[in-house]
Amino acid sequence: MPSHNQPHAPQQHPSQPRHIAALDLGSNSFHLVIARIIGQRLQIISRYKQRVQLASGLDSQHNLSQAAIERGLTCLAMFAERLQGFEPENVRVAATYTLRQARNADIFMGRAEAIIPYPIEIIAGTEEARLIYLGVAHTQPQQHKRLVIDIGGGSTELIIGSGFDTDIISSKHIGCVSYNKTFFADGKLNDTNFSAAQLAARQKLETITNQYKQLGWQKVLGTSGTIKAIREVLIAQGHHDGVITQPRLQQLITAIIACKQQHKLVLDGLSEDRKPVFAAGVAIVSALFSAFNIDKMHFSTGALREGVLYEMEQRFRHCDIRSRTANAIAEQYNIDMPQAQRVKNTALALYAQLELSPTDKHPELASLLAWGALLHEVGLSISYPGFHRHSAYLLRYSTMPGFSVDQQTLLATLARFQRKRLKLDEMPPLTIYKRKQLYPLIRALRLGVTLNGQRSTTPMPQISVTANNEHWQLTLPQGWLAINTLLAADLATEQQYWHKAGWTLSIGE
Repeated sequence: MPSHNQPHAPQQHPSQPRHIAALDLGSNSFHLVIARIIGQRLQIISRYKQRVQLASGLDSQHNLSQAAIERGLTCLAMFAERLQGFEPENVRVAATYTLRQARNADIFMGRAEAIIPYPIEIIAGTEEARLIYLGVAHTQPQQHKRLVIDIGGGSTELIIGSGFDTDIISSKHIGCVSYNKTFFADGKLNDTNFSAAQLAARQKLETITNQYKQLGWQKVLGTSGTIKAIREVLIAQGHHDGVITQPRLQQLITAIIACKQQHKLVLDGLSEDRKPVFAAGVAIVSALFSAFNIDKMHFSTGALREGVLYEMEQRFRHCDIRSRTANAIAEQYNIDMPQAQRVKNTALALYAQLELSPTDKHPELASLLAWGALLHEVGLSISYPGFHRHSAYLLRYSTMPGFSVDQQTLLATLARFQRKRLKLDEMPPLTIYKRKQLYPLIRALRLGVTLNGQRSTTPMPQISVTANNEHWQLTLPQGWLAINTLLAADLATEQQYWHKAGWTLSIGE
């Protein structure tokens, strides 16, 4: 079993293909896909899948059961063996609905750290939908407008887009594992249970159906386990094209109900491990067909994990969608970009001087500090009083393609603590990042904001900083504060804020 101290694989020669891996920690199954980048091409070389049914372990209080946690960790240990020697920047782990919902997700994440030496990103439903579409778009390169549907164990994602661009995305709490637990818990396969599941799904979808139908599409593509299982059963029944249609769905429902009990469910083409959630999945697909007046659905092999892989490949080519997202938000909220750039440059210059451990001063953290500084004033679009709180709210709850839930929370935390009192007990919990990693970011941003408080276009002089845990020593040019009395007052106030938080800010010349 690998640990955080495992030796890294030797650096590859530039001419050798680069190997990357994506883990999808879904509500029903965990998936691992490994690929290599050869020139302009991404070639998938390994796929692994383990049925975990994490969602079935969520209780009414949204806590994961110990048994579900153990199933997930056992699977991660297996995958970790295959990933030995992979550099951290070549692996991305994305967790979806169940870990988004679980109140005790931190317990799972904490134990997972000792098993797999890569950070687990809990991604928002809309981010999951975007990545799913990206995976489909790369494996189904047609340019026509399409509706992409992914039914997972705990959520269903629906996306309309053309080419590689999305027009609308949604994530709904509709999943084959959760619906099986709710509507088929008695093990009976009858009209009552099917109707209840279908009605519940229709109700969840009713807020988006008109908008989607008005936008329209030319083709419907379904992806992931539920759609794949239905396709395989239809092919086994003689429908060799594997296309899902409303009449075929109805015939399938009739055949399922005829079995009367889940443990008696026997259909050609249906695997044993899919049986427990198959009826719920068929009910959801049937509801989708009715809600959106779908004529037929084709299966796509691309899904979330492929989307993660292709985005990783783009990041290697310096096309980080997060930069586009940050710039779009800055434009949307009419941010004073010259001031944002000044704050960003100052904060990054101070942060770069810190002598921190490689774990506490990861390049990813510097990037997040840059985006946080760029967007720290988004809350001014609401009002000046308390704008740091408005900024935090917008950054935490806006749709931000490319950013994980933890990354958005980190950006929101930076915005919240950029000024005024440091009520550190109000910091939201994080899973990937630790508080000791955030504190230097917060301090650097606060100083960047304070030092640029006059919004002056005069270039900032050379400022040095040394740090010893909570004690920072700021060294300014000789006589600079004497001619910048307002800044001197602001720095004195900032020293008081630090002192009340148990930190120390010393200022010398």
